[in-house]
Amino acid sequence: MSQQPPTVRPTHRTPSRARRLRAVAAAGVLAVLTLATACGGGDGDGTAAAKPGTSGAPAAGVVAPAKVEVIAGLAGCTAKIRTEADELREGVCHTPKGDFLITTFPEERLKETWLESARVYGGRYLVGMRWVVSAEPDMLEPLRAKLGGTIRELSGIGTRPGTS
Repeated sequence: MSQQPPTVRPTHRTPSRARRLRAVAAAGVLAVLTLATACGGGDGDGTAAAKPGTSGAPAAGVVAPAKVEVIAGLAGCTAKIRTEADELREGVCHTPKGDFLITTFPEERLKETWLESARVYGGRYLVGMRWVVSAEPDMLEPLRAKLGGTIRELSGIGTRPGTS
């Protein structure tokens, strides 16, 4: 009996044509999605509370991931961090026109959960991708011009003062 030498198999495979086409298609889809999200204005949730024409401001550029310090710098202040947690970071900005709160989130879903909880209190908020600015209503439009985002009106619970 003669023994045959073991067959030597290559350690790497040349990808099949179908596999290469899938990789190219996936890369193309990823590129299109990246461009679409980078060029899209606002947060894209289509809520009726967003004002028309409230897409991102050119001065804001791309702020992703959102950072309290970056947003504060764009708004012309230095934030003092007051909350640092896994779910969010909050910083307070003091300006001559008033104070405001910047809240950033590591994930969009956490921002939406925060906004849902804030509905209890009502009010208007400046909302961007993974960030929210809380300020007096007359400060929101000038901040939107610097930061971009959309202004959202959240309904509170119960009756409003002066109504029965």
